[in-house]
Amino acid sequence: MNRRHALRAAAVATSLAASLSLALTGCSTKGGDSAGSTDKSGFRTGPGITKDKINVGVLTDLSGPVAPLGKSALQAEQLYLKQVNAAGGVCGRSVELMVRDHGLDVQKAVSAYAEVEPQVAALGQLSGSAQTAALLDSIEKDKLQSFQIGASGTVLGNPHLRLMASTYDIDMVNGVGFLVKAAKLKKGDKVGHVYIEGEYGGNAAEGAKYAASKAGLTLVSQTVKPTDKDLTAQVTALRAAGVKAIVFSGVPAQTASLVGVAAATGLKVPVLASAPAYVPQLLATPAKPALEKMLYVASPWPALSVDDPSVKKLVVDYSQAYPKDPVNQAAQAGNAAGSLLVGTLKAACEAKDLSREGISKALRGLTAYSEGFHGPQNFSDPAKASSTKTYIAQPSAGVPGGLKQIQDATEDPELAGYLASNGH
Repeated sequence: MNRRHALRAAAVATSLAASLSLALTGCSTKGGDSAGSTDKSGFRTGPGITKDKINVGVLTDLSGPVAPLGKSALQAEQLYLKQVNAAGGVCGRSVELMVRDHGLDVQKAVSAYAEVEPQVAALGQLSGSAQTAALLDSIEKDKLQSFQIGASGTVLGNPHLRLMASTYDIDMVNGVGFLVKAAKLKKGDKVGHVYIEGEYGGNAAEGAKYAASKAGLTLVSQTVKPTDKDLTAQVTALRAAGVKAIVFSGVPAQTASLVGVAAATGLKVPVLASAPAYVPQLLATPAKPALEKMLYVASPWPALSVDDPSVKKLVVDYSQAYPKDPVNQAAQAGNAAGSLLVGTLKAACEAKDLSREGISKALRGLTAYSEGFHGPQNFSDPAKASSTKTYIAQPSAGVPGGLKQIQDATEDPELAGYLASNGH
């Protein structure tokens, strides 16, 4: 059993446990109404669809470890839908969000899902890899098309769950390829590998380990919990091992500790981080100089400072709508989620089928969708990521999103072998 399948098995086990918990507490959802009804004109509708509204759920982190990212993604999608509704909505209806905060807590996510599922046509945002894993069985039973913010490859292959752009493991394969060149790494070099326990970190680790093995690098691994804030112990171990670079998949508060402590103790080596590990607020911490010099971010999204009309429009619109909240890359994910949701609903409307089955079928018909994205995305196969390219950026104060782009969307030569080895 390869690591992806092992992680998938663990996700299924978590999901089954959560489903059992729901059943025992009498909170299980009812998927039998998902087929909807058909009016005299042959137009099908389903749960969450009224004469003037399309109700869509959002389950995200607004109070936990990645709340700055969750808030930004939510606000960007709300802004996108506000603009769509002002222009007439979709299928003569406004698209309305029912938002629930799970705080990156699995049981809260399960409870929130049970509450909103009967009332919505889709989940327009679902964040948190562990939370998503716990809901997989319910999502498939209820045939509730869900758009995940944050992309663990372990959940690929579920017909009613759709990831957007590249996954954490893909970004790590592509990112380590960049790191080898940036840090001038050679076969036999030791590279620190710090990752958060759970679906997110585990999936990123899968890609990092594959890329490191292909480059002949020796990984010195350290795991952290989502609630850990002081990474001094991990840095001390990596420094003692003599690592030449560090690969990191954690949350923003941990990034400041990792990079700041490394720099302060003389371990001034390049650090490659997964996208959820960075927010521009980190540049207001004492770690700012080290972050600007040492950190690189591997992301499915371009830096918000690039000279691209759609990116510039997003930055201007978001900054005007939320002047007190600094824009970050999660806003791109939220904007893309809104765009993909609307594109899917429009296609379903054209097919005269806004039932849950109709919405899922409409999504799978989008084989080269680009609005809200940076390059065509293929959503026809739930078992495959819609994109296999990764951007590399570096922290920089004074620019939108606090990142400057170092490398455009790139697919590392080793990625094809990785995808093949994992059945993708």
